[in-house]
Amino acid sequence: SHNTQLTDLRCGANQLTTLDVSHNTQLTRLECYNNQLTALDVSHNTQLTDLGCSYNQLTALDVSHNTQLTYLGCYDNQLTTLDVSHNTQLTRLGCEANQLTALDVSHNTQLTDLRCSYNQLTALDVSHNTQLTDLYCSYNQLTALDVSHNTQLTDLYCSDNQLTALDVSHNTQLTYLGCSYNQLTALDVSHNTQLTYLGCSYNQLTALDISNNQKIEEFSCYGNPGENNKFIVTSWFDSSAVPSDHFTKGSWDYNGNTVTIEYSKVK
Repeated sequence: SHNTQLTDLRCGANQLTTLDVSHNTQLTRLECYNNQLTALDVSHNTQLTDLGCSYNQLTALDVSHNTQLTYLGCYDNQLTTLDVSHNTQLTRLGCEANQLTALDVSHNTQLTDLRCSYNQLTALDVSHNTQLTDLYCSYNQLTALDVSHNTQLTDLYCSDNQLTALDVSHNTQLTYLGCSYNQLTALDVSHNTQLTYLGCSYNQLTALDISNNQKIEEFSCYGNPGENNKFIVTSWFDSSAVPSDHFTKGSWDYNGNTVTIEYSKVK
């Protein structure tokens, strides 16, 4: 309370149960992650650009006065709501592993990195976030996800949701795509020629074409139904020349039937 000139305070990984920063109005960076905080008042810290308060027991977090924030990390708390509408300078937001049922990022047009996995989101609108390069929204309850406006995306993880469709034709910079454990019946990755990782296991896919994705180093497609007990993957090689052990091989069970993967070299 007497250190009113502090600009940088890092007190993470302790056993703090309270933290009073109301007198530290010059703070630009506050890291208090991995403590036992149940509340945190940053309403007086209007100069903050970086706030890391993850791995605590926060049930609420008011950042409406922190309009200079460029980074907010508040994952692994017990937040049920998070209002970031006033934080228009945010470039990175991490709010994973909370209890959020909604998240409005329409005002955060500078975001490049959004991580909101392990919540209870039923919808996520990222149409205004055209600068996004990293989007992690796995383990939610999303039934739809429109990433057509996010043409800068390089990393997209949306596994373990309830997606029935996913259009990534506009995301030509993608290098990582993880969409396993959804309900996709089709997946077109022909425009994603930069992909190095593709995970699409446990969907409703009957076949897949990866012939344009010759940079892939790791590929997983287990648990899909295939067709006539086969899962045909059109590729730049055949089953006798699978390029890596990190590519799905062999067979799997689907509803009591054995589905065998077969790589078919594109003609």
